[in-house]
Amino acid sequence: MEQKKPISHIVAGLLIAGILIVFSIAMSIFSGTASKPGSGWISYCVIIGGLCLFVYLYGKAMNNTVSFGDLFAYGFKATAMIVVVFVIFLIIVSFTFPEFKEKAMEAAREEMEHQGRMNDSDVEKGMDLVGKYFWVFAIGGTVLGFVIVGAIGSLIGAAITPKKPTNPFEQLNA
Repeated sequence: MEQKKPISHIVAGLLIAGILIVFSIAMSIFSGTASKPGSGWISYCVIIGGLCLFVYLYGKAMNNTVSFGDLFAYGFKATAMIVVVFVIFLIIVSFTFPEFKEKAMEAAREEMEHQGRMNDSDVEKGMDLVGKYFWVFAIGGTVLGFVIVGAIGSLIGAAITPKKPTNPFEQLNA
């Protein structure tokens, strides 16, 4: 049986990151919800769905003779690529469009006020903290969120991909 060339985890990560970037730009332009809390669940679905698809295609290209660990590793490497590209995109957008940071800060303020558990002085202290450590929260939150979601997508993709284990004793006789 002819073995197909598998899609590289780098290409898979770049494709998924490209879709996320286009989606983020579209959300920002058309609805203005890109910086609002809770609007990222669609991005997470894109990551999980994309990883499941590419892990499945990788297993199929390898004639399904790969292990669960190999499939998970492929998906997690693609996740690392997604994280790197999206963080670079986040930094570029933040420096190119300074209003991005202002929108994110305003969304954080609205969320703090909407919860109703904080008085005005606590909200101001929280906003000072968010403003002071904006990059830590933005990059750290993106990395942490995408890594967790990427691990879930990689696990699901590795679980749904059919596997035909090889018998090591048969390999020795062949």
